[in-house]
Parts: sequence; structure tokens; C-alpha cells
Amino acid sequence: MTDGYGNRVPIAPQQVDAPLTRTAVFLVLVVADAADAMSTVREVISGLDDLIKTAGFRDLSGRLSCTVGIGARVWDRLTRRAKPAELHPFREIVGPTHTAIATPGDLLFHIRADRADLCYELERLLLESLGTAVSTADEVSGFRYFDTRDLLGFVDGTANPVGPDLPASTLVGDEDPAYADGSYVVVQKYTHPLSMWQALTTEQQEAIMGRRKADNVELPDATSGQKSHKTLTTIVDDAGEHDILRDNMPFARPALGEYGTYFIGYTRHLWVLERMLERMFIGDPPGLHDRLLDFSTPQTGSTYFAPSAALLGALADEPDDEDGPDEPDDQDDPDERTDHDEAPDGPGADLSLGIGSLNPSADERTAS
Repeated sequence: MTDGYGNRVPIAPQQVDAPLTRTAVFLVLVVADAADAMSTVREVISGLDDLIKTAGFRDLSGRLSCTVGIGARVWDRLTRRAKPAELHPFREIVGPTHTAIATPGDLLFHIRADRADLCYELERLLLESLGTAVSTADEVSGFRYFDTRDLLGFVDGTANPVGPDLPASTLVGDEDPAYADGSYVVVQKYTHPLSMWQALTTEQQEAIMGRRKADNVELPDATSGQKSHKTLTTIVDDAGEHDILRDNMPFARPALGEYGTYFIGYTRHLWVLERMLERMFIGDPPGLHDRLLDFSTPQTGSTYFAPSAALLGALADEPDDEDGPDEPDDQDDPDERTDHDEAPDGPGADLSLGIGSLNPSADERTAS
């Protein structure tokens, strides 16, 4: 498709690499237990490209895109395939002071555009098409805040990988060839007590974040004791530094006193993002949690796998039989741990945190 100037405008159902936009909708749905629910969902998400075109033709320069993530609970019945190697439900992390909670979610739709009306129209069409096959677990409309800052006043997204590091950090490769070019996705909705945060001095805020507020310059890492958010979310092991891609967005309803950040992270290896959260909520060393959590309360937490566009489009060819493939019982058990989780000295024993879109310039990225 082309815009009014003859420029090609890509519209695709799976754009992990979509550029940063001015607005976004984060829609989390639960699939119903009805006998025909899976076939309805399968038909809708495999034909998502057509829905994007239907909504997006109104302004082809609006950069409408949508990424679909599928949760572990419905993966095998919906796709008729064994789960990706690391896919499992979000694992609750209980720290001494704060808890990363797990909440329901079978499908994630990450809708992005430069116009809020395009996001609205695609969401409306999606929900109309899905009908009673789903119920809504959470819905958040985000917006770009000034120069890509969060509502705490700091630039969000500068830690995102750029250039060839983007696909290397976010897209599954030869380690799980059946799901190559897909991505693991974790979402959390955080709310902020802004009055408490604003009561801190700028120096106190900067010490918590690990960056200067005005110009986003990194502050030196602490060598002992309390570490900053930047340091705790940096994951390094013998293989080097492990990045993820963030596309966080602020959201707010000032009349209700609600201010927050919607965290969304795309990653090639789910254990990397899980290790970041462990370091935030449990601390490194344990007991010294990320002080940002004293001003950021998680309201949700769920995990998905966003398959490649080719795999997503092929779902319409799957049979309607609702029995999924046989798999080991522990694949659905959130208490079972992967090798990475059980090996404190293994890959990711000391790791890093990041979010945004593939291929935008560094100054267009969101971060933490």
C-alpha cells in the first residue's frame, strides 16, 4: 500500500519492530471456555492483517500496527502446536517488600499508531469480531509524553538495543527453530503515587533511577549496597550484556488520581526479562530491592509469545478439534523452573532491562 505521495506504507499483523508512535492501546483478553471460542479466535487473529487494513486505510501515514501475543494457557489448543521452549504463565515474584503479581491473560493486542482514533477503530473491530469468544481482563490507552518521558519525568527507553542488536535481542533464532522470528512478551501495568515521588529532591530521584533527569546522562554504578534501577535492570553474564526491547507508555486519568506506566518488553529469551524482575523485586544483594518500586505499584502481570507473521497467518488452516497436543505436565505449571532459573551461576545470573520498537532511531525509543 502507498500513501498520497507514492511512498510504500507497510501494514503487517506482527510488527515487533514497529516504530515508536504517539499513541497505543494495550488490550489483554481471556478466551472463553465455550466450544467454538478457539475457532473464532483462530479465525480473527489469522486474519488480523485485513482488520489493520480496514482501519488503517483512513490515514496510511498514521502507522497503524498491531502485535498479537498468545498466552501459555491457550497456546496448544489455539495453535495446535507444542509451546515455544520458554513459554509459561507469568511467575509471581515475592520480594521482602514488593510483589510482582500474576494476573489473567490469554491474548495480548499491542495496537500502535500516531492517531488515537486509528487505535480505537482497530480495537473496536477486533472486539466486534471476537464477540463472546473473549472477555476483557485489562485495557489501557497510552500516550507519548513530551520527549519520550514517563510521568516520573525521566526519559524512558534509552537502553533499548539499536541496529543489528535489535533482532538479536528480541527475535527467537536457531535455538528454537519452529518459532524463529517470534518474540516473548511480558506486560505489567504500574501506577505511581506522583505526590510522593514529587516530594523527593531531584538528586534523590536521580539516585533511584541511575540517570540525570535533565539530560538522561547515566550516573556511575554503585559498587556495593543499594543499586539504582538502571543497574538492577542491566543483565550481564559471560556471554555479555543481554538486552530487551521496551515500548512503554504513560497513561493517566487525573480526575481519578491515576498515573502510571504500562511496561511492555519484547525479548528473545524470556529468562532475561524474568531475571531483571527478580533483581528489581528481590534485590541484588537480596533485600535491597529496586527503590523505584516504592513509587511504582504493579497492578497486572502476564506473559505471551508473539509468533511470526507467517505462523500467525497459518492458524486459519488449523483443524477445529479443541484437543491440544500432548505435552509434559510441567509446561503449564508456573511453579516449575527452567534450567536458567535453577542455575544461579548460569546464563543471565547477572543481567539488564530495556523496551521500544525495532528500527527507529535511538532518540525515538522508549526505555526505563
